[in-house]
Formats: sequence, structure tokens, C-alpha cells
Amino acid sequence: MSDYAFQVISMTLYFAIMIGIGFWAYSRTKSVDDYMLGGRQLNPMVAALSAGASDMSGWLLMGLPGALYLRGLVEFWIAIGLTTGAWLNWKFVAPRLRSYTEVSNNSITVPSFLDSRLRDNSHALRVIAGLIILFYFTFYVSAGMVSGGWFFEGAFGIDYRIGMLIVAGVTVVYTLIGGFLAVSYTDMVQGLMMLFALIMVPAIGIFRVGGFRELGNRVSAVDPNMLSWFGGATAIGLISAVAWGLGYFGQPHIIVRFMALRSSAESRQARRISIGWMLLSCLGALGTAFVGVAILGHNSPKLPNPEQVFIVMGQLLFHPLIAGFMLAAILAAIMSTVSSQLLVSSSALVEDVYMTFTSKKLSTRAGMWLSRLCVAGISIMAAALAWTPNDTILQLVAFSWAGFGASFGPIILLALFWKRLSSAGALSGMVVGAATVAIWGNISGGIFDLYEIVPGFLFNLLVAVVVSLFTYKENSVIDAEFSAARSLSQGKTDYDAAKEQVDAAVAAATDGYIPRSATLVDDAAEQ
Repeated sequence: MSDYAFQVISMTLYFAIMIGIGFWAYSRTKSVDDYMLGGRQLNPMVAALSAGASDMSGWLLMGLPGALYLRGLVEFWIAIGLTTGAWLNWKFVAPRLRSYTEVSNNSITVPSFLDSRLRDNSHALRVIAGLIILFYFTFYVSAGMVSGGWFFEGAFGIDYRIGMLIVAGVTVVYTLIGGFLAVSYTDMVQGLMMLFALIMVPAIGIFRVGGFRELGNRVSAVDPNMLSWFGGATAIGLISAVAWGLGYFGQPHIIVRFMALRSSAESRQARRISIGWMLLSCLGALGTAFVGVAILGHNSPKLPNPEQVFIVMGQLLFHPLIAGFMLAAILAAIMSTVSSQLLVSSSALVEDVYMTFTSKKLSTRAGMWLSRLCVAGISIMAAALAWTPNDTILQLVAFSWAGFGASFGPIILLALFWKRLSSAGALSGMVVGAATVAIWGNISGGIFDLYEIVPGFLFNLLVAVVVSLFTYKENSVIDAEFSAARSLSQGKTDYDAAKEQVDAAVAAATDGYIPRSATLVDDAAEQ
């Protein structure tokens, strides 16, 4: 049997497993809340690996190894910044966001949470947030499809566009069918595949070259600067690399996993799993790049595109059947992120844009099918952008990552930890952050070489605080929700006590009448 046949078998089996999980999740999806957020029933293992896999995408197995292969350790500052940001996100944002989204009208999307948390009667904040998500996720999904196209071209010699369509097609199928549960459980499987591949490739590669010392000697012989943490780096470059960590606080496809945990207390266990996974995966990407340098050198005809170094090393070091599963790990990285982004984009379009402008309440069946239609539509738009790629995977991801981090990061942090944030302040800061990234990212030279997430994040934070100081008004219900969410996240109270606290505040503010939308509603219990 040929090498090609072995690899096709591996890919076919992988695709079958992903679609099978999609059908399994379909049987467990009974409502729009299930389709969008899995009924808030993710265990720590699934939440942690799902967040990691949907976060890292093809960047972890293609973009990062490619950058490390070209420039060495100096590119690893991005991974350091990301790991630090992820730890802070799990430590501080996860428990508070899990509690607050349930306390504040059982919100199932980031825009709906901000709308409810700030009592924005105009709903402008919710709509603008939804539109920002759609804009930047279209580019982000496009980056995933570009990764898929390059993957099939590098691994199998298949035309870039055909490969892109294969990846898009399979991902859209299981996302359409199974929704959040399908995305989360496929992400978990994909995260384990990615970790295994990123451990095995460098481990076998280092053994092949003769150990760590010989690896270092070979890499140094190719370019001594590759082993330097600061080789050829500028201050702006280092700040930009570490600043990637700022983006975590505002990534909707990551923080939605916090909202889906069974309880805020489980965020601690999930944090340990997630950060352990990240550390091992990033070190594996570094090892893969250096093994590539040691075996292939630079400017090798076997590696026309540096972002394919993981693909080439997997094919060189392993039996074709095993290499096929190694290659499937790249697809896992790509598809896990694309599926998560499609689902969040669909949620934004249905829950935060469409439902804001219509007074007609959708049935469960209609809501799920509208969500599926949105997944298909966004996929087509992203595929059109990816049809003729003009940027590297890292450039596309960097732009989208900065867009979300600068638009939502400061607002999420302020909403969770600063009671005086106003809807006007949040909206102003969000728009300024998104616009700064869009403008700054298209200018180069001097200070504009600084990664656009830094000015976008800082300008957003400054504007949001200043505007809020002038526009904040006391609201007893907001104060009650803020206190209840804080106590619930710290384990000082339970759900029932938090519910009573908020309901009492609502009753006092409305002369005893408690609107349904202002209470903590457990849809599953009602049904």
C-alpha cells in the first residue's frame, strides 16, 4: 500500500469520527440554549481542552512552528505572552463570568451579557458587539480555511482551493448538526490529538539527531541567533509579542467556554488542565521547529513554505499511517477553531442582531434552524475571502485576535470588576478599540509597527472609564447582580441565595412586580 493510501485512510477515519460526534451531539440538543451553550453542562476537562483547541488553531501547528523555524527563540515570546494571558483569563475572568452571566438574565452570548449587565435599553451595545463579532470572525474563519488549503497542498499536493473546501465542508457539517456540544467535544478530541502530535514529532526528531546537545549544535550551526531570546529583536517587537496575551480577555469563542461550565468552582480544575496543555503544546511547537532546522537546515527544497515544517517532519519521521494521524492533528487544530468561531458568529447574528430587531419570538425549532442557516452563510463569506490568500496565517490571525482583544477585553474586565461601568462608556470604548485596530493595523513604520492590540486595548480602556465616570447612574438591580455574582464566584453563596438577592432588588425597584426578563430563569427546570 502506498504512503498516500495510508494517509488517506487516516484522514477518512478522522473525518468520520468528527461527523459521528456531530450526530451524537444532535441527539442531545433540544433547545437554542443547548445549541448555543450546551445547557451550561461542560465538565472541566471538556471546557479546558475545548478552549485550548479553539484558541490555538492552525497557528499552533503551522504559524508558530513556521515563525520559530525562520527566526528562532525570539518568536517564542508570543507563546509566553499567550500562556500568561490564558492563565490570568482562567484565574480571574472564568469564575466571575460564569456566575455573572447566569445571574444577569441567564445570558448565553457575550453581547447579551453586556446588554443585560448594563441595562442598555437602546440595545445599541448588543447590536454593535454582535456586528464586531461578525466582522472580525469572518477574517478569523478565513484564516482557518487558508490553513486548511495550505495543509492539503503541502501534505497531499491537492490544489489549495480544493483542500480549503474539504476542510470547510466537514467543519460546517458537524457544526450545523450538533451545535455547541458537537463543537466542544470535537475540540476535546482534537486538543488531545494536537498535544500527542506536538510531543511525538520533537521527541522522535531529537532522538534521530542524537539528543538535545546535538540538536543545539546543529541549530547553532545554521544560525547562532536562533538560540537567542533577543536575537535581532527590537523593543517594539518584544512588546508586541508579549502583548498577544492581552487578547484573551476579549475572545468570544474562548470565554464562551467559561459561561458553559457546570459551575464557577470548576474553573480552577479547568485552569490547571488548560495551562498544562498550553505549556506542553507550545514547547512541542518549539521542538518541532528546531528539529526541522537541525534536519533540513534553511532554504530546503523539501520545505518551500516554512509554515509547513510540522507537515514535512511528520512525513519524514513516521510510518505513513502514523504520519496520517499526525497530519490529522493539523486539521484538528484548524477545524476546532473554525467550528467554534462559526458557532459564536451564528449566535451573534441570531441572538444579538436578529432578535433585537424583531418582536416575534422564535420557536425552538425555528431558532436552531436559523442558527444553522447563519453558520452556512458565514462559512460562504469566509471561503470567498480565503479563495485567494494574500496574507500569511499568522497575519490573518494577528489582525482578528487584536480586533477582539481590543474591542471586548477591557469592557469584559470592567463589566466584571468595576460596578460603575455605564452602557455609554462600554459602547464608546468598544467602538474606539475596534476602530483603532482596523486603522493602526494598516499603517506601518515607527510607532505603528507596535502590535495594534496595544493601542486598541489602552484607548478602549481609557475611553470606557472616562465616559462612564460622566454617565454612570445608580441602579439597585445592577448593584444586586454585581454583589450576587461576586459572592457566587467566590463560593460565599449558592445559586438560590443569589437568585433571592436579585429578585428582591427587582421587586423593590418595581413595587413588587418581578419581570420575567429580570429574574434568574432556568429553562431546563421549567420544561
